[in-house]
Amino acid sequence: MLSVQQLQINGRRDDLLPATSLQVRPGELLLVAGEGQDQRTALALALSGRMKPSNGILSWDNTTKTKKIRRASALVDSPGVNAPEQHLSVRDLVTEDLSLIPRRYRGALLSKPWLKVNSFEDIAGLWIEQLPAGRRLELLTALALADPATDLLVIDTPDRHSADPAAWLPRLQALASDDGRPLAVVAVVAALPDNWTGPAAVIGNSVSHPPEPEAQPATSEPKAKHAAEPVPETPETPQEAETPAAPIAAEPESQDLQRTAK
Repeated sequence: MLSVQQLQINGRRDDLLPATSLQVRPGELLLVAGEGQDQRTALALALSGRMKPSNGILSWDNTTKTKKIRRASALVDSPGVNAPEQHLSVRDLVTEDLSLIPRRYRGALLSKPWLKVNSFEDIAGLWIEQLPAGRRLELLTALALADPATDLLVIDTPDRHSADPAAWLPRLQALASDDGRPLAVVAVVAALPDNWTGPAAVIGNSVSHPPEPEAQPATSEPKAKHAAEPVPETPETPQEAETPAAPIAAEPESQDLQRTAK
């Protein structure tokens, strides 16, 4: 089983791969969605043991040794990494990929008999750029499985070649459910298909966010006592009502303003 906990890769400014957790068992297809191609490729490289994570735990069959994870996995069609060049012919691609298989497994494998045994003779003379999306994926995954040590397939953005999931999803489902060779299959995609109900994850699903500060309850200021309790008026006595008010002497500042006005 492939188990990933808080896998994260630092970038120059932002995280190249934000913290992500997932797991997939042999016989299972897991789709992992991510918006940016850089993030998808970084995850694919890390899952296949081809890029060292900055943080987190990656294990395959209870081992965290990168060398063993890389040996058991195959990275398929990663842009800028091992995606085949468009001007390369199918025949030449097969010859190159078969030469990378360890010698003890390779034997006398040559492109012509391999193409015939795996039913790719009809496209042997085509350029890679001429292949339909589905046929391209069939070829690249078959080449990855030419190495009998491969138990984990990591496919980088198969949906970039076709917006129709039917061009790539059935092939990956068939590989994962093959009783003769059950594989753990991870496809890192730009978006999950609308009808997908199987195992799925999202890049960055383990990013921790700081808790939001709690809102402080509003406090009302106590009203002044004199404002809350009106002062009762005292009735005037007859003498107070009849007595005229004494004239108020003008203050010095008021007198100065009056003299200035004159």
